[in-house]
Amino acid sequence: MSQPQSSLHSESGVPTPVTPASTYRLQLRPEFPFEAAGAAVPHLAALGVSHLHLSPVLEAVPGSAHGYDVTDHSRVRAELGGEAGLRALAATARAHGLGLVLDIVPNHMAVPSPLRLNRPLWEVLRDGPDSPYARWFDIDWEAGGGQVLLPVLPAPAEECALVVDGDVLRHGEQEFPLRAGTAGLGPQELLAAQWYRPAWWREARTALNYRRFFTISELIGVRVEDPEVFAATHATVLELVRDGVVEGLRVDHVDGLADPGEYLRRLREAAGPRCWVVVEKILAREERLPSAWPVAGTTGYDALHRVDGVFTDPAGTAELARRYAGFTGTAPWEETAAAAAREVLTGDLAAELATLERLAGAELAPAVRELLIAYPVYRPYPETPEPDPGALERAAAALPAAAAGGKGGLDGVRELLLGDPAFAARFAQTSAALRAKSLEDRAFYRYAPLLSATEVGGEPGHPAVPPGEFHAYCAALDRDWPGSGTVLSTHDTKRSADVRARISALSQAPELMGRPRGADPQLAWVARQTALGLGDAPEAPARLEEALLKAVREAALRTSWTERDEAYEASVPDYARTGGGLPPELAEAARANLLGAALLHLAMPGVPEVYQGAETEYRALVDPDNRRPARFPREALARLDAGAAPSGPAEEKLALTAAVLRLRRARPALFAGYAPLTARGPAAEHCLAFARSPGLVAVATRLAYRLAGAGGWRDTVLPLPPGRWVPLAGPDGARGTPYAGKAPLGELLAAWPVALLLRQE
Repeated sequence: MSQPQSSLHSESGVPTPVTPASTYRLQLRPEFPFEAAGAAVPHLAALGVSHLHLSPVLEAVPGSAHGYDVTDHSRVRAELGGEAGLRALAATARAHGLGLVLDIVPNHMAVPSPLRLNRPLWEVLRDGPDSPYARWFDIDWEAGGGQVLLPVLPAPAEECALVVDGDVLRHGEQEFPLRAGTAGLGPQELLAAQWYRPAWWREARTALNYRRFFTISELIGVRVEDPEVFAATHATVLELVRDGVVEGLRVDHVDGLADPGEYLRRLREAAGPRCWVVVEKILAREERLPSAWPVAGTTGYDALHRVDGVFTDPAGTAELARRYAGFTGTAPWEETAAAAAREVLTGDLAAELATLERLAGAELAPAVRELLIAYPVYRPYPETPEPDPGALERAAAALPAAAAGGKGGLDGVRELLLGDPAFAARFAQTSAALRAKSLEDRAFYRYAPLLSATEVGGEPGHPAVPPGEFHAYCAALDRDWPGSGTVLSTHDTKRSADVRARISALSQAPELMGRPRGADPQLAWVARQTALGLGDAPEAPARLEEALLKAVREAALRTSWTERDEAYEASVPDYARTGGGLPPELAEAARANLLGAALLHLAMPGVPEVYQGAETEYRALVDPDNRRPARFPREALARLDAGAAPSGPAEEKLALTAAVLRLRRARPALFAGYAPLTARGPAAEHCLAFARSPGLVAVATRLAYRLAGAGGWRDTVLPLPPGRWVPLAGPDGARGTPYAGKAPLGELLAAWPVALLLRQE
């Protein structure tokens, strides 16, 4: 239930802000519409979640498996059941005590096929800058000579048969609107007279003149900074909020917006103080969310990095990195990341870079380029426009001395960032796209000593998180952003939490990595760890092959999405067959990682989100694998509720997840405050524990393989806060012996590598 759920208003009459106890993400698609989501509600209510988090629900490209390619903000997607279906789902959820959270996409819309599905864009292409919809889109008319480049043709335009058909121009099944009065012109004159230029898709890299989502030309940037555009694109969602159908919003890719803070203030004013709002924001390790943003926090990738990191062995990670470098010849992380940034900026994002260089002038162009490459976080914000000092230093070092200083270099760029809002906005938007594409979608695929570390929000060069850093993060989260989201698996993670739990166990025993076989050492290494993580999951060979093929294309070392080496790609399936599974020696360590990560995520500060199917063991690779139809463990949960003991790690995780989610919903006051607890004894470093409020203690085993090799817990104890503490039901379904003062860890964690204790009243 929401905290609180009993009333929409406080005694003072002010609306009570909604803070979910937990959320459960559902990926909607035509094969899993609102009706199917409604059928899952009884299971999710029994599981203990308080809110369903729905992927985007507005009208999208037909058949879309994700919904981020919005075509019409005024309608709920018909393929999912339309607005009536959404309202029916909300009613079903409400009847079971659940609320709804929606994922919204303010940054972009689809450039669909057929184009007329996006009516605002269609009218802009037909009527040009004078269209009332022209203000909707981030189009640089000047750069295109007065025409919007449409990189949708399969070949150069002169090789494509473009024919007039009434008031449209056709190429096969593609159609484009004709400017009034131009249908009778000759071919060349007709094309020159349009407000757009149909072009070969390859031209997008260098000639695109509209802002897009990262490097995806099928998604055009929307100018939600314009109040009229904001109102038009948010009217339907805000109506659902006002009607009580929706209680929370997840804002997708907030870093793509010109002024995220101003957008969020406008959204908060329109949605009201009660609506729970979180932003998809990737924070660097030392970066903090702007405190002035009127949101509950992030979607939680910052939590993912800390939870994963605390189960990663720093010494073993360093040894894996040494072995990996010797085996593959790959450069260290910092060099790999910098090279990828330069490559992506000057290649994939050449059109975006050209726009910035034109705005800055030729004299400042080198400094613009080097500052973008050197930027340490996704982007700067208008609230803090001063460029990062470290980035300025690194950029200066990369520039020739004559270009680095004075008006002709970084000083000039700094003046633009501080004094030209349009340049500053475009610099920030380009920086965000560069970080995402060069790190997450390029360098993460090139640098693979430990694949569990190459995750959204992660830091592959320094993946381990000391317990003290984890505790400091949790204390700050509880103090500053207690309603922030936290996640371990999402539709965007490259590997689900349970796949990463298995891979990260290698950091405790790097010698078990061995020397994978294959002509390409990089791919052989990646295949070995990916196969280890996926294990014997259903349809594993085909899924592994698909993930490896995506990995080599994203890495762009031997093949790529746009320049494919067919012969090389034909060899990829061989690597999928030689990967190998989890070494038996690491089975218990993987189990401890799986259950430990689940407990920390569910018990730590913030609002935990369970991804569809991840209430039990959930092994998934990069999309589209992680967007496969959900499998809900209804029968297993019913069996556990009937008193059966969990069978294996999957049911152990399900039992643990249900227990903590139900506790969060029934007793939300338990999940306030945060206090680290420190074990005493020879194995103290292997215990990570904390107290929430005065009445709950969570205990997890870290680095279990190393622990076993050192002789186990021996006489290590965990000092407890005052009172008598009773462990929640263990794997046998029975509550444990109460503890007072301290708990011997060898006894407390004898059956499970985790424990949750409640103080007796």
